[in-house]
Amino acid sequence: MAVSKVVNGTTLSIEVQKGVDKSGDPLYTKKSFANVRNDVSEQNAYDVAEAIKAVLEASTRNASLTVSSNLVKA
Repeated sequence: MAVSKVVNGTTLSIEVQKGVDKSGDPLYTKKSFANVRNDVSEQNAYDVAEAIKAVLEASTRNASLTVSSNLVKA
């Protein structure tokens, strides 16, 4: 029995600093952008994340791309 993966959603997330803890270490939260094209290339997703980071007032760190999919019998 063959199984195929069917992509049903892609989300771009960026970690944005929301403050600092009692020790002075930064605290981060994620800003997510849903409905990214399922066929987006890694380079294009990275470039968009960097452009978004450039206009945010808060400090940022990692960007991630989450692809959600279903497994179906082929």
